[in-house]
Amino acid sequence: MGTSNSSFLDERVDPDALPLAVGDFLALALVLTYGVVNHNGVDYLSTDPAGWILTMVPFLLGWAVCGTLIGAYSAGAAETAKSAIPLAIRGWIPAALIGLILRWTAMFEGGVEVVFAVVIFVAGLVALVGWRWLYFKIVG
Repeated sequence: MGTSNSSFLDERVDPDALPLAVGDFLALALVLTYGVVNHNGVDYLSTDPAGWILTMVPFLLGWAVCGTLIGAYSAGAAETAKSAIPLAIRGWIPAALIGLILRWTAMFEGGVEVVFAVVIFVAGLVALVGWRWLYFKIVG
């Protein structure tokens, strides 16, 4: 538990977790980009980069909020896969839900279908768990 002088965010974000944060966002961006290419073709990335980015924003925003609040970048998360992976799982579930809710609104195109919701939950979990497992295999 932190001192009265430390903020809630200070307890949730540790500078040693920066490699995890970078990798998490890259892993999610890669999975989301794969989905965009799968549905629209690779040319879409250059013909409509705004559409490509706006497809990713709801989920990356959801992850930024939930991952941080859950403690996916806390000091404990940066120590072992045993601590990092469960935090990613706990963070991704509400993060994906936020992303789906945002896509359901008029702010973002795409809408939400049950199949898409299942795919985004599973694909995001595989990306985050896979990346974090690989990170700790390499770093030790």
